[in-house]
Amino acid sequence: MAHPKRPKIEEDDLAGFKYFKKVSALLARLHDAGCARDKAGNRQLHMDQYLALLLLFMFNPICQSLRGLQQASQLQKVQRVLGVPRASLGSLSEAQGVFDAELLKELIGELAQELRPVPHDARLDQVQEVLTLVDGTCLTALPQVVRWALYQKDHRAAKAHVQFEVLKGVPVEATLTAANTSEKAVLRSRLQAGRCYVIDRGYAEYSLFQGILDAQSSFVGRLQDNAVMEVAQERPVSAEAAPAGILRDTVGRLGSAATRDALRQPLRVIEVVCTPHRKRSGKTGRGGPEQGNRLRLVTNLMDPPAEVVALIYQCRWQIEIFFRAFKHVLGCRHLLSYSANGIALQTYAAILACLLIALWTGRKPTLRTWEMVRYYFSGWATLEEVQAHIARLQKQPQTPQA
Repeated sequence: MAHPKRPKIEEDDLAGFKYFKKVSALLARLHDAGCARDKAGNRQLHMDQYLALLLLFMFNPICQSLRGLQQASQLQKVQRVLGVPRASLGSLSEAQGVFDAELLKELIGELAQELRPVPHDARLDQVQEVLTLVDGTCLTALPQVVRWALYQKDHRAAKAHVQFEVLKGVPVEATLTAANTSEKAVLRSRLQAGRCYVIDRGYAEYSLFQGILDAQSSFVGRLQDNAVMEVAQERPVSAEAAPAGILRDTVGRLGSAATRDALRQPLRVIEVVCTPHRKRSGKTGRGGPEQGNRLRLVTNLMDPPAEVVALIYQCRWQIEIFFRAFKHVLGCRHLLSYSANGIALQTYAAILACLLIALWTGRKPTLRTWEMVRYYFSGWATLEEVQAHIARLQKQPQTPQA
């Protein structure tokens, strides 16, 4: 059955343009990027203008496709405020290959530096390194999309490997690969000093743990249920740790005789009670076996209390919230490009959108905040209603939840 034709975008459908003036100033440095091969000097659509249109796509639910962006570029209000020319579908498609997505990483880093820590559980300040969540999410697409990945057998999708700073509440880095690329390998190639990486069971590899330590960073991660450990010290469970679900706190050497050499020092393993969960997947809804009623967390952090280590791991829910907003609110479930660079441009624009929301509101973006801001940009909510929403957020407790 044919999809209903989307209504034409009118100027009255678009609001909130005063914020885009700040965006345009930030992006201005990229104006001449990609112009080296334009010998005739007749390029009409520049990189800063294309990114401004991408951000319009992120913030305004009226724009749902590349054709929608092309339609929006014809509006005088969009041209005037964003400083963009009337763009054809051909020029928008060409932009995805001409403008280098890597240039956005520096801008993302600068914006991230401007952010101050958001309200958070004070116990997290016991970790000196930058708390950084790490995970990946697949960006599935029709077979003709992501053509760059088709040479990989049966993997017609891309994967965004994201690093997310807990105390700022925003993503600060993303690496785009084919869907079957190892998440552990990507993290190993992007390790930095002075971070505490919070990782899930999929990253449980002893050589990766050692690589993080060699990079002068720390980690909190989940062990595989069958991981072997030779316990050297049994730590007492404190009166504060027991109510937090801490069952056991030990220090020892991980690995069997065949794998122990991958780690050169003892690590700390904390067992935490949890609610068993069975992952559902596929049309039948059948997933893997039901997990046990406890998690085994591994870390090199010896000083923080066990309940603080568990709290750090609970912060992982924040990156899952970002992935949901990334796909369902920012529109990245619908890829605008057929190329790796084009998808990277869209991914980095989504991270820029998160940073801008955090800078404008002084809060980490939540799903409700994203929805309220999009209502504002589509003219359904007033600025006063957005500000009232943010004021309510500021009164809410900031203790992370599992």
